[in-house]
Amino acid sequence: MSTIRFHQDLKVYQKSFETAQLIFEISKSFPKEELYSLTDQIRRSSRSVTANISEAWGKRKYEKSFIAKLTDSEGEARETQTWLQFSIACNYINEEQYEHLHKQYNQIIGMLVNMMSQSEKWCSFSPITKEGNNL
Repeated sequence: MSTIRFHQDLKVYQKSFETAQLIFEISKSFPKEELYSLTDQIRRSSRSVTANISEAWGKRKYEKSFIAKLTDSEGEARETQTWLQFSIACNYINEEQYEHLHKQYNQIIGMLVNMMSQSEKWCSFSPITKEGNNL
């Protein structure tokens, strides 16, 4: 049984980081005319999911701040899903890529919602184990 000590130990952090990296790689093939619009937006929102999880972890001393940052993270995940919809509508990604990424963000959103609904456990500063809170 291992203890979660850093935000990087959280499964939701790891999943959001990996998914943002995948979006970065896929978005390299987007047309140049999208560089300062869709490409930039989807990269920013996907990375913001992960960054807000990091901030939430740092603010867990204050439960309301912790929840607020996780709420921001959830919002960024949903924004990323919207940019994915634009990406498939413009034929920049294929159906398989869209389905995979959309599913990843649904899982991330679910993990964030679970953390928010159990915020007292994350903000208690008692040892958090990966087995006890598998997020």
